[in-house]
Amino acid sequence: MKVEIWSDIMCPFCYIGKRKFEAALEQFPEKDSIQVEWKSFQLNAGLKQEPGRDIYDYLASIKGESREWAAQALAQMTGMAKESGLDFHFEKAVVANSFDAHRLIQFAKQHQLGDAVEEQLFAAYFTDGKDVSNHETLADIGAAIGLNRDAVVAMLRSDDFSGAVNTDGLEAQQLGARGVPFFVMDRKLGVAGAQPVEAFTQALTQAFGEWKKAQPLTTLENIEGPVCSPDGTCN
Repeated sequence: MKVEIWSDIMCPFCYIGKRKFEAALEQFPEKDSIQVEWKSFQLNAGLKQEPGRDIYDYLASIKGESREWAAQALAQMTGMAKESGLDFHFEKAVVANSFDAHRLIQFAKQHQLGDAVEEQLFAAYFTDGKDVSNHETLADIGAAIGLNRDAVVAMLRSDDFSGAVNTDGLEAQQLGARGVPFFVMDRKLGVAGAQPVEAFTQALTQAFGEWKKAQPLTTLENIEGPVCSPDGTCN
């Protein structure tokens, strides 16, 4: 059964939601039958990097609040992340456009490295304070997960995967997503937000039960009789 996850690597709830979903999946009895696909959903597509502007000023400006308010809100977010085993360092975060990072995600998906690149990009932004719009940084991340670095550089210099990023975003809106993270299970059940582990477990159980009922019969009760086997022997 496929689970599609729409996210942006600059979204703190997406990283926290990833950890909570992973915890639910790890204890799910049929986890080997679950296929996860990461989808792009870019937040603030028009964002431009401004020298000297940190994440506190950025958050305060988009929310119409004070810098002090932003600092308190991000401190609370850091505590929430810690409960999921994540180490956020907003004081190091680089406010940058995530479009090229999404193109790297699309590229990595072609090599079955979608989850690996998501993890690296989340950590780069929230923990390590790296500029996820910088092509050298993205090339290093691609190489770290096993992609050819030169191929990543060439991709970033082109417009490759731009259409795929935009298509993912439109698809999410058509499915009713109002934000991210947004989890879609078998295109029948949507889960919005960084839900508790128990909520993800319940959703997986419900969606998988319905998916399994719809699958063709894969095992048969056989009545045995004389046959010829593939090796040519007949019994």
